[in-house]
Amino acid sequence: CATPVMEGMKVYTRSPKALAAQKGTMEFLLINHPLDCPICDQGGECELQDVALGYGGDVSRFAERKRVVRDKDIGPLIATEMTRCIHCTRCVRFGEEIAGLRELGATGRGENVEIGTFVAHSVISELSGNVIDLCPVGALTAKPSRYKGRSWEYVQHAGVAPHDSVGSNIFIHTLRGQVMRVAPRENESINETWISDRDRFGYEGIYSDDRLAGPLVDGVEASWESALEAVATHLKDVIAQHGPAAVGFLISPTATVEEMYLAQKLARGLEVVNIDHRLRQADFSDQAVAPVFPWLGQALEDLEKVGAALLIGSNVRMEQPLAGHRLRKAALAGGQIMFINPRDFEFRFPVAAKRIVDPAGMVAALAGVAQAVAELNGTALPGNLASLASGAPGETERAMAAHLANNAASTVLLGNLALAHPALAALRALAGFVAQQTSAWLGYLPEAANSAGGWLTGALPHRLPGGQLAPIAGLDVRAMLETSRKAYVLIGVEPELDCWDGAAALKAMQSAEQVIALSPYASAVSKQYAKIILPVATFAETSGTYVNAEGRWQSFQGATKPFGEARPAWKVLRVLGNLCGVSGFDYTSSEEVLAEAQNACAQVRPDNAPDFGQPLTLFQTDGLLRVADVPIYATDPLVRRARSLQTSALMRPAEVRLHPDVAQELGVAGREQVQVRQNGVAVDLPLMLDESIPRGCAWIPAGLHGSIALGPAVGPVAIQ
Repeated sequence: CATPVMEGMKVYTRSPKALAAQKGTMEFLLINHPLDCPICDQGGECELQDVALGYGGDVSRFAERKRVVRDKDIGPLIATEMTRCIHCTRCVRFGEEIAGLRELGATGRGENVEIGTFVAHSVISELSGNVIDLCPVGALTAKPSRYKGRSWEYVQHAGVAPHDSVGSNIFIHTLRGQVMRVAPRENESINETWISDRDRFGYEGIYSDDRLAGPLVDGVEASWESALEAVATHLKDVIAQHGPAAVGFLISPTATVEEMYLAQKLARGLEVVNIDHRLRQADFSDQAVAPVFPWLGQALEDLEKVGAALLIGSNVRMEQPLAGHRLRKAALAGGQIMFINPRDFEFRFPVAAKRIVDPAGMVAALAGVAQAVAELNGTALPGNLASLASGAPGETERAMAAHLANNAASTVLLGNLALAHPALAALRALAGFVAQQTSAWLGYLPEAANSAGGWLTGALPHRLPGGQLAPIAGLDVRAMLETSRKAYVLIGVEPELDCWDGAAALKAMQSAEQVIALSPYASAVSKQYAKIILPVATFAETSGTYVNAEGRWQSFQGATKPFGEARPAWKVLRVLGNLCGVSGFDYTSSEEVLAEAQNACAQVRPDNAPDFGQPLTLFQTDGLLRVADVPIYATDPLVRRARSLQTSALMRPAEVRLHPDVAQELGVAGREQVQVRQNGVAVDLPLMLDESIPRGCAWIPAGLHGSIALGPAVGPVAIQ
């Protein structure tokens, strides 16, 4: 009804005329709708079924032939059956109003109206799967779970998405002990009613071909008892022969709080201090003054209320899609969203100002903003920050400073590319100064589901649980890999793909005497270097807790039994603690572990207050520089094995992207394939010309098998 409400109006919703109008509308809706209910995936949860039962007739008076619409292939994620479409245009409105990318639209008139893509291509939005939930009929359904089960057969379990630091709430639907699909669980303060495609379809990785069903010792299947005893024996032998400094623990930032807490407790019980979860960080020089955990600085829902936001080193749309959605809402409400980035990423909202520069230029640009802020306030830059500035700030930097200073609700955010920057300490100090001087929030957009939990639980070489300083500081992940240890314990980690320098990580694993991996998977590469692989449960098969970017602890239960003989990692670590003779490992449930971890963090208060006292070094490079991000569907072992996501349009193979002018200077502009040389290793990669790449940079994604051999995500590179 579109009649305006007036004073004194009386509305009758159950009058004979109203009921007749409802029945008439239903009759028109059902004229061309096929009787697909027995085979339709939407059956049992279909809005059209519900209203047809309530308001429809039992016999149709329509005697003509029903129209039929040819189905279109719009990608590997969404299955179409457009003959069922009732032209409600919810999917069209979602693209326009929520995703910011109008991929679907209505063409034709009258009975010939069709919903589809305007040109023949697949739907590529990182939020596209939400149209599956919005579609009131079975026209748009999830392609990976198509015809796998009926809605009333599924068992629904509450869960938390394991792929980014938003901590989206989800429902996991299982059938006969297998995860069949994932749907959003409404939580207005976190993910509203949406989830990203990565959260929706990443579950496919649970049943990957290389999923490990039982323990492997020296490549041979073994019993749990013998495998666990072998792990304890090997660890104690290495420590006895070479000392605890010869052992390193690498923990995935997607591990649960319980797993991280027990891993660091086991390591420290063995007097091992080389513990880290910051796998993609490069600069650890200021870790002593880093915040107690990388906090967003505000509530997630406050992101949509900011008047100005400066994001440093962030492709927020791909890194944390739901945080990007909040910032889009802020931009549409008039917020000034600004970026300092090493690539001109494509955003679905207006960008007020941007500086697209190489990694060294990022420091200089942020120093320019800091200088402009200092001028506005009539103050001087602290000495160590002043050394980072080069000349007077430019117009863009002055505009950024003015937007932050002139808006009451402002925020400065450090993204994934800033946290992986070789000069993170400089970026952190400059961002802190800008935020402090403009009364803005200073925040971080951490990379993984439990990056915050890793800091809080002491999965660090220099801090204990709760942020207490460790009596002896161990080696960070980069030092552990560059100066190889005798033994490594990997918890949910594939070092060659998960670390900042994949080549150094692989070399360290291959040269170690003992590599013990707790992993759901046994890949061809890990089988070559891991002496023992213990199969552990994925996020859907274990109970656990994640701490999201705003510091919210979210616990969940396992939705299904672990695959094969796999066990929850916290149980494996508990038994290892007992076998290694470490005290305090008498837990009977994950809730006991969580309670102990929370007790250690009881006094923690999130605080991103900057520290300008640290000495900072200028980051300088000569020649062509490799710059990398991790593609949206290559961030963790689970999503790398999700078949449908791997074939989507957003997932590109390893390639090198150059600005056309740089390609012309190098003499490779007409080539389809080029040779890339980094760290003395040459790799042939496809060449793409891309004006979004700054001059002086070669964009080569990390986290892909095709680029492992090259080395650091940021470093000098030669192309011919």
